[in-house]
Amino acid sequence: MKPSDQLSEFVRHAMAQGGSRQQIAQALAQAGWSGPEIDEAIQGWEAAPGLPPVPRPRPYASAQEALLYGLLFLSLGMVAWHVCDLGMGMIDRLIPDPAEGWTYRGGSSVRWSIASLIGFAPLFLFLNRKVARMSRGDAGPRRSLVRKWFASLTLLVASLVFLGDGIYAVYALLNGELTARFAAKAALVAGMAVLVFAYYRDELND
Repeated sequence: MKPSDQLSEFVRHAMAQGGSRQQIAQALAQAGWSGPEIDEAIQGWEAAPGLPPVPRPRPYASAQEALLYGLLFLSLGMVAWHVCDLGMGMIDRLIPDPAEGWTYRGGSSVRWSIASLIGFAPLFLFLNRKVARMSRGDAGPRRSLVRKWFASLTLLVASLVFLGDGIYAVYALLNGELTARFAAKAALVAGMAVLVFAYYRDELND
């Protein structure tokens, strides 16, 4: 039995015998358990009059959800990447660089981005709808550890992209290279990072 399971089982037995939360916490602290471990174990059970201690819902992990949220993470990343790629292609057309001439050579990149969006955008919308349907009226899926890990990973990547974009923009400004084209591309990347962050903002509160 894992130490966390031993701790949880002790709390259950202690509550069943009438021990108060304060008494249980003191006994565990004297035995050497840390404060967070004690709080987590005690919060895992609810004392009910006339009934044994009732277990509270706990986070869980599921291989099936790992596939679901993994595909959602991948499809969101691909959509964001290729939307930015298309946007940068449009910026190159709308704000040409005289040093590069007026010839537009992004046809192949644009076609690849459009093809990728045709494949990944419907997948993202389908998975997003499926996840929303799973969570509607049921708090269980929101306790998924897999969901929280992928959400945290997405927020980390979005934060790093936003910070990196801001640092590069400041560097270009200090170096005297902040052109209108560069500023538009930096704003596009920052805007996409903010949208991705906003998509997962509710996960921070679960």
